[in-house]
Amino acid sequence: MKVWTDMIKNITLLTQFGLSFVTPVFLCLALCWWLNSYAGIGGWVYIPGFFFGLGGSFMVAYKLYLKVTDHQKKEDRKKKKKVSFNKHI
Repeated sequence: MKVWTDMIKNITLLTQFGLSFVTPVFLCLALCWWLNSYAGIGGWVYIPGFFFGLGGSFMVAYKLYLKVTDHQKKEDRKKKKKVSFNKHI
């Protein structure tokens, strides 16, 4: 049963990583589309919008990576910290 829970945990982390990597790029490109359509700014606005979206997605992915590694370090510390008692029998 432990294998299934670890596998499901890894799949959810992978999908969260994928979504957090793609979402800022789509949001920035949607903003660029709106600026191009309604504000009349030229098509050049897509280029900086794409790079700003990539920068945002890398920051979100890096923060997720730091959070996951911090959680794994805490779990490792819990596993190493074993309390032993003397047997008085």
